[in-house]
Amino acid sequence: MTILAPADCSTMTEVRAGVDATDRELVALLARRFGYMDAAARIKPERGHVRDEARKAEVIANARADAEAHDLPADAIADLWERLVEVSIAYELAAFDRRG
Repeated sequence: MTILAPADCSTMTEVRAGVDATDRELVALLARRFGYMDAAARIKPERGHVRDEARKAEVIANARADAEAHDLPADAIADLWERLVEVSIAYELAAFDRRG
């Protein structure tokens, strides 16, 4: 099925196909993001360097600003990114621990 731009959808089938395709793209992007967490775990010299509150705040602020630029609900996006960053930190800690 051809994926239409949101403005071109005229049926819920088309909308759902677009949502499903977008979700697959988001998961692929998350896989790439988590690959960077693996790289960070490999590069950081100490486990204590995994959590960086200043960087976390910067990442969330960037997401909030990007959301605002796209006229999306900035508070909701910031909350989503808070969760994403915490999951990423947990993933990176586990990756750091696996390296031995």
